[in-house]
Amino acid sequence: MQSDLTSRFPLPGASEEPEKGTPASLPSSPISADASDEVPFLRRVPFSSRRRRAVSESHISYLSSHPNLRRSFSREVGHAAAETYLLTRLTLTLLRYLGVGYRWITRFLSLVCYATLLMPGFLQVGYYYFFSSQVRRSIIYGDQPRNRLDLYLPTDNSGSNPAVAFVTGGAWIIGYKAWGSLLGRRLAERGIIVACIDYRNFPQGTISDMVKDASEGISFVCNNISSYGGDPNRIYLMGQSAGAHIAACALVHQAIKECGENDISWSVSQIKAYFGLSGGYNMLNLVDHFNRRGLYRSIFLSIMEGEQSLSHFSPEVIVTNMSGRFDFPPLPPIILYHGMDDCSIPSDASTAFAEALQSKGFQAKVVLFERKTHTDLFLQDPLRGGRDELLEDIVSVIHTGDAAALARDAVASPARRLVPEMILQLARKISPF
Repeated sequence: MQSDLTSRFPLPGASEEPEKGTPASLPSSPISADASDEVPFLRRVPFSSRRRRAVSESHISYLSSHPNLRRSFSREVGHAAAETYLLTRLTLTLLRYLGVGYRWITRFLSLVCYATLLMPGFLQVGYYYFFSSQVRRSIIYGDQPRNRLDLYLPTDNSGSNPAVAFVTGGAWIIGYKAWGSLLGRRLAERGIIVACIDYRNFPQGTISDMVKDASEGISFVCNNISSYGGDPNRIYLMGQSAGAHIAACALVHQAIKECGENDISWSVSQIKAYFGLSGGYNMLNLVDHFNRRGLYRSIFLSIMEGEQSLSHFSPEVIVTNMSGRFDFPPLPPIILYHGMDDCSIPSDASTAFAEALQSKGFQAKVVLFERKTHTDLFLQDPLRGGRDELLEDIVSVIHTGDAAALARDAVASPARRLVPEMILQLARKISPF
């Protein structure tokens, strides 16, 4: 496997609560009813109060005779309500920290319109997230608030499947594990387990807390994925936007830790490759850019624990300041994806990080997408359906050396469109990202 990856990347120069009773280290049980337990569909026809009462009594009787179904439905509704509350609270927190100004108000209105246009797709993905038996939500991986992760399991989970530990984006303020549900669904359809790691956001935590949470989530995946049908020898790390930065920090900091500590819960050698999507890796170069974009300097420096900490949480700077390749253990192959029309984080951020890695002898490459914005690769393109260039590239790396999986990929059906093209184009024009 390593030789296959080396050939692909030549070296240069040569706060939800978990389900009660579910232990953190064991797989949670699927929440689903047998096909024979499905509630009969009731046609919407006018009926008298007597008939309505009879139907209601019949429905109650049906649920009474199927207590597992009743408890499952109540639990799903409870989860949906809890997560809606959490998202509302995150939004209000973002509002409070960004303050009120002309620039911010226009971006906020753009965000509302953008989300409204894409709502048909979000609703379909949300239904899958809450009601699919292939999703295990809110598995505990640590003892801090938000130390939860969601698992997306393939339909055929009988063998040892590769796994991706994914850290979602959200400007370090509104990151949330459910943001990865579309990616999780797509990769699970290709036989890949996805673990979407939640973490404390600002102001609940600062960047060191976020990196610590991500590292503990990665550790959980490395040490427990076999319990969920995953292959512990085929684990990949991925992050998007702020999540790409957090995941890269966790990877580099873990490599440094391995040089001086024996008591470690996971190793960079367990990660087969790192995928960074639309990420920033040099905070010194991005602080002023974010300030112009509305993530004001004072807020950003509070998130990053002060200007003096920017270098410590800049993977590119850490790698650049290395005196030699053997300052810490070899990093896995690093693949960075970026849209060339990304205004939130310029594509130069990925290019510069890859060049820094290559200059120290690490395997790294950049894949740039023309005319793609910050959200095109992660949202609009997957919602569009059909063949997804980014997804296909990630899957091809993960399935390198697996002839059977590659053969299945070659005949895989294109994804179904979730949002009409005209709406996607309009959403792209008004996107605040």
